[in-house]
Amino acid sequence: MAEPVPIETARDMVLAATRPLGAEDVPLAAARGRILADSVTSAVEVPPFASSAMDGFAIPPGASGELTIAGESRAGHPFAGTVDPGTAVRISTGAVVPEGTGAVIQVEVTEERDGVVTVPAREDGTNIRGAGEDIRAGDWLLSPGTVLGPAALGVLASIGHTTARCTPAPRVALLTTGDELTPPGTPLAPGGIYSSNGPALAALVQDAGGTVVLAEDVPDTAEGTRSALGRALEAADVVCVSGGVSVGPHDHVKGAFADQGVQERFWRVALKPGKPTWFGAAGAKLGFGLPGNPVSAVVTFLLFARPALLAMQGADPAIARITGRLTAPVSPEPSRTNAVRCLLRAGAEGWELTPTGPQGSHQLTSMLAAGALALIEPGDDELAAGTRVRAELLP
Repeated sequence: MAEPVPIETARDMVLAATRPLGAEDVPLAAARGRILADSVTSAVEVPPFASSAMDGFAIPPGASGELTIAGESRAGHPFAGTVDPGTAVRISTGAVVPEGTGAVIQVEVTEERDGVVTVPAREDGTNIRGAGEDIRAGDWLLSPGTVLGPAALGVLASIGHTTARCTPAPRVALLTTGDELTPPGTPLAPGGIYSSNGPALAALVQDAGGTVVLAEDVPDTAEGTRSALGRALEAADVVCVSGGVSVGPHDHVKGAFADQGVQERFWRVALKPGKPTWFGAAGAKLGFGLPGNPVSAVVTFLLFARPALLAMQGADPAIARITGRLTAPVSPEPSRTNAVRCLLRAGAEGWELTPTGPQGSHQLTSMLAAGALALIEPGDDELAAGTRVRAELLP
């Protein structure tokens, strides 16, 4: 049996097998969280004209004192004339600054009576937003791989776009194996447990920009596993199977992947929790065999499947890393990296990493409030509180 591969090697192998999914146009109203496939440059200036930053009066250059009000420039309704010497034009925020304007005086410092406004002196250019002050025609605004949030969507709308050119959301199938698994809301039979991997992994898929197109509970039989896997590979770009990936007599996942033509790239990672992780590919389709224990399934998805989903969409698959100080002793594993779930806090000497409590692979509560995985290198000696270790941030 081959030795377990290091975490970084496994991740590199996953990304080497990952292919981008192409591009599609997505209406802006549906594009939040999607990932840009192409760069965006502007064909227009924003704002497209000189506009007022205040409600007030547009006045001639160097003017002060009493000025005759010659008209009004409202947002969407520009003043048709010019601001001549001795006159002022009432103006609203965002309205076109009329030709001949030297400055805009905010209404709060003026006095108006009988069609005449008294204004103080102001430096020319005061309260005037220049055309193109935010965006110039030809400006490079957004790069491929950008995750579209509210600001990016607003920028796209501000230059007249109705759609964004995005990578498609990866289609993901989730299979959960185990005769003992019981859907929540159903009475438990003897030996049964409620199934948590499906909901947890579905949420992780959505957070990574993917779409769950199939989700099934699979019995612990070779035929049931093979049949479900065939449906999953037909429907999805990525298949994640939790459970059934070890070496027991009822573990059929590796054989079912092989029967469906999915070529193994690695099996077993030098990681706790998550040693019996399997990965393979069939053309552009990816298959992950994740351990069945809830924490192992979540951790291995985050470390291996999530980067693949991001890379398929053209996003940066790298996981943010820090170095932090342990606030409690931690024992390493002799031959594999121990991924310790930790609370993350900024302390006086930098990041502090506090283990969340018992770290059993079946104890999903250890993920609650965890902000990072402290990656404790293999060894024999306990690490004391205060030891600096590397960690990967959780999304």
